[in-house]
Amino acid sequence: MEDCKISNLYNLDESIAKPLLEKYTYPWEVLPHIEEFILELGKSLNKEEYEQIGENVWIHKTAKVYKSAYIGENCIICEGAEVRHCAFIRKNAIIGKDTVVGNSTELKNVILFNNVQVPHYNYVGDSILGFKSHMGAGSITSNIKSDKKPIIIKDGEQKIETGMKKIGAMVGDNVEVGCGSVLNPGTIIGKNTNIYPLSSVRGVVKPNSIYKNQNEIVGKQNI
Repeated sequence: MEDCKISNLYNLDESIAKPLLEKYTYPWEVLPHIEEFILELGKSLNKEEYEQIGENVWIHKTAKVYKSAYIGENCIICEGAEVRHCAFIRKNAIIGKDTVVGNSTELKNVILFNNVQVPHYNYVGDSILGFKSHMGAGSITSNIKSDKKPIIIKDGEQKIETGMKKIGAMVGDNVEVGCGSVLNPGTIIGKNTNIYPLSSVRGVVKPNSIYKNQNEIVGKQNI
């Protein structure tokens, strides 16, 4: 399960959440600890750079947050980020530098690395999006199975039973997710991968791939 490891998915220098992420082997292990990390980190942020608004919400003074955006509890919005019209940040969100959270996009229990774009009608829940990853319009992370059973991470014949009922997608650095795609619960997408529009993705997608459908995944080096 090497492709699932934090060290192989993310450049941790591109997230304010580095101290949290480097404690764990797999990214889904981080999800239950995002809230407590935000509460501790928020208290230590430079008050000349960050303004605290509401309950446990810290926003960098260079970030642009539209008046119509909803910012729930436990949130850190970093330098140069943009939270656009009618964005809905429910709770427990770390939004990296120069990241775009677009119109009608919903976030819950997430870490967005620097330069992430979730710009149009996206849902991202219980997920981690790596540096410069981009989700096309209408693409979402599905974070709970229809039968509500604990999620199993599957990579071919290899399996990890997480014991967790809510895991969205772990998206590596420089991943492009096409418009209208669904990343099913427990999806892992390796670095530098492209997902075709209107895809239904599950399991582990190796780095440097082009995902056309479940049965047609090609390596970029082979093109």
